[in-house]
Order: sequence, then structure tokens, then C-alpha cells
Amino acid sequence: MPSPNTTIVSRCTIYPDQKSTTIETLKLSVSDLPMLSCQYIQKGVLLPYPPYSIDDLITFLKHSLSTALSHFPALAGRLQTDPTDHIHIVCNDAGVDFIEAKARHLSIHTILSPTDVPECFKGFFAFDKTLSYSGHAKPLMAVQVTELQDGIFIGCSVNHAVTDGTSFWHFFNTFAEICKGSKKISNSPDFSRNTLFNSPAVLKFPAGGPKVTFSGDEPLRERVFHFRREAILKLKFRANNNDLICNSAEIFGKQRNDSWKAANGESNGKVAPLFLMKDKTAEISSFQSLCAQLWRSVTRARKLMPSKMTTFRMAVNCRHRLEPRLEPYYFGNAIQSIPTAASAGELLSKDLSFGAELLHRNVVAHGDGTVRKGISDWEKEPRLFPLGNFDGASITMGSSPRFPMYDNDFGWGRPLAVRSGRANKFDGKISAFPGGDGKGSVDLEVVLSPDTMIGLENDGEFMQYVSEISGCPPTP
Repeated sequence: MPSPNTTIVSRCTIYPDQKSTTIETLKLSVSDLPMLSCQYIQKGVLLPYPPYSIDDLITFLKHSLSTALSHFPALAGRLQTDPTDHIHIVCNDAGVDFIEAKARHLSIHTILSPTDVPECFKGFFAFDKTLSYSGHAKPLMAVQVTELQDGIFIGCSVNHAVTDGTSFWHFFNTFAEICKGSKKISNSPDFSRNTLFNSPAVLKFPAGGPKVTFSGDEPLRERVFHFRREAILKLKFRANNNDLICNSAEIFGKQRNDSWKAANGESNGKVAPLFLMKDKTAEISSFQSLCAQLWRSVTRARKLMPSKMTTFRMAVNCRHRLEPRLEPYYFGNAIQSIPTAASAGELLSKDLSFGAELLHRNVVAHGDGTVRKGISDWEKEPRLFPLGNFDGASITMGSSPRFPMYDNDFGWGRPLAVRSGRANKFDGKISAFPGGDGKGSVDLEVVLSPDTMIGLENDGEFMQYVSEISGCPPTP
């Protein structure tokens, strides 16, 4: 396992290249406030070494970050609690941290090849274990650029009460776009606060602010499992047609193979399978199918009693679920958590379609009415988001394979891999990333107790779908 040592070379504050004049304050919404007990989001991209010196690179990145902040003035601000206990982002151009670091003893191969995610990635991010409430005094964002032997890692840490994953990657994409030379950004953020998420409700805090809701000291293993598009389509077929079909006589084998090929555009004129002709709201999606398999296999690896209730929590973007819809580039948090529960016995004694159907049903039902009810319930009882695995039987799915993580071309090529830091990780925390091949594959960053991870690695039903590749290999 590579040494985690990273050396800080320099640290400075980057300010927007234009003063914020249009936005003075942004009130935290009912989706922002619960995140104040969460740690700063830590996500970053591994890139090949640029075709110019590290000094030139740092100059380019500092200039591009300053320009990007002028489009996202909230990120250069600070949190402030007003006399009525409402919390705002004050867009005061106080700036963000920029850190230059070196880990020249590490190569791309040495950090991508181990089975488990190496500890060194945790040293590629600022604001380690920092709660978002700290944004009252600390910067709301930090960018750390770490020089490796043959590559560069750009890690971004952002206050989770200020952005969700959608807004985080919107900023990251804009930062990269500007560095690549664009004079006009593709998508401007929407800072409007006249939405359903804007509320008079107040979330009270003890003196000194909230505490983290999970331990953070338990032994954990972290591994990225890669699923090719073909494997995910097989899972989708199983979920939509139940295991009886998938385990039927050999005579149906070729027909099954043709079915998922049809989903991949390789039908050769054959009729698509039934699930491909279903109404989209009735069809279990590829990602729901993958989540259901993970839920089953982790539950089995935990060796729970059959009567033990298990929960799969999935964070969903609510921008398109409300009527009228929020702007797709609404800046801030616009997420809710969808819990799906089943006993361990039920989940494991029935086929994949049972768990997949439960997940699917809850996601489809999470429309305008459900989002509004969630907001109303929170306003009656304001509370922090309870991150953690309190009963030893939960899974929390975050991030999304739809996020444009590999679109971050800073001017010398696409990322080779996407990785995260230590933030918000506990037994059962899963993050979904798009695969680096750009062909519909998915990477699952899985964090589990060591014993549960061993059980998952020995679970044949799960591992048959896993590919060896967990990052996009560097181009020669």
C-alpha cells in the first residue's frame, strides 16, 4: 500500500476576480440546513501530468478559480446567523483556500492498482473532518492541487450546507471549462430563493454548533467496484423479469443474452425483451437494479437475523420532481433521502426483483406531493440529517452516476479517475460514480466494516458482475 504522506508546499486565499454586486446574502433552505452537521464534501479528479511546468499549472488554476468564483460568489462567502436565528450565506468575497501539495513518491499506477482505496487520497483534500457549521468562521471551499510522480490530483472540498452534488459538479465543471480557455461559461448558476425550499422555519443549535452524527473512529475498508454496462443490463433484465427466468433451462440462455444485447443496441433485428417495452415508470432502472443487488449482498455479508429490518437510503435530486420545476442549475441543496425497508429474511429469500421493485416504487412515488410533504414535515420538526448506520443494518447511497465527473477537462485531457476524501464515511456509505470509460459503466465506492467487506468480496452473486477495472487507465 503506498505511503499516504503529502507535503504542503504553499497555501493562499483566492478571491473572485470581480466583486459580488448582484447577490448580497442567500438564506439557507430546508434542504441546506440539515447538512450543517455533515462534513464538507470532498471529491476530486486524477489527471495525467500536464504538458507544462507545475508552476505554470498553479498559475493557470489560481487565475481560473478566481474567474469561476465571480460566477459562484456564494462559494467565496461565509455563513452568518442573524438575530432571528436564520442562517445565511453572506457573499462578502472573503475568498477560498488554495493549497499546493506534493506527493512525488506516488504514481498513478500505485494509487489506482490496490484493491482497497489507498489512504493517500485522504491527504489530497483540505478541511478533513470539518463540519459544515464551521463555515461561520472558515472558508466555504478549498481547492488542493497535489503533484504526483506522473499525474495531478485536483481535490475540492465544499461546505455541504452550501451545495449538493449537482451544484458541486456544476462548479467543478465551470472551473475546468475556464481553465481550458473558455471565455463564456456553458451554464450559469441560478441563485433564486423564491422556491418551496425557502422557509421561515428555524433550526436551533447548541452553543458551539452541532456534533457529527456518526462515530468516525470505527475500522473501515473502502473499495471501488466497477460494473460494465453489459453487466448492469444483465442485472436490469433479472430485476424486471425475476430470477425464475434468469435461472430457467439452458434453452432460454441465448434468448436472455439477446435481450440484454438489444438493450445495448446490439439486437440485430431481434425483438426487444418485455421490460424494454414497458412504460418507463413501470420499468425498474439499471441503477435501481444495481442498488438492489448491492442491498442483498451487503445484507447477506452482515449475517443479520432474518427478522432484522434493513434500510436502503437513497439521496435524490428534487429539482425536476417539484411542480413547477426548479431550474436545473439551481444553486444549493435540493435533495431528499428516500428510505426503503425490508427484513433481511425477505430480502434474501426472494429474488432480486423483490428488492428492486421496492426501491423503484419509492423512487417513482417521490414526486411533487411527496417532496412537499417532506418539506412540511421538516418545518414542523426541524432537525439535522442523521448520517450514519445506527442499527448496523443500513446502507446510504449518495452521489450519482449521472453527475458529469469525467467532463472536467482542464485543458490536457479527461480525468483518469474520480476519488473522494475521508468525509462523511461510515459502515454502509456508498457513493455512485460514472465509470471512466464513458460507455455507461458505473463505479460504486463502497465503505464497509472489514468483516462485511470480506463477505461481500466472497459473495458470488455480487462479484459475478464486477469488472477488474476501477478507474480509467492512463493513455500512453
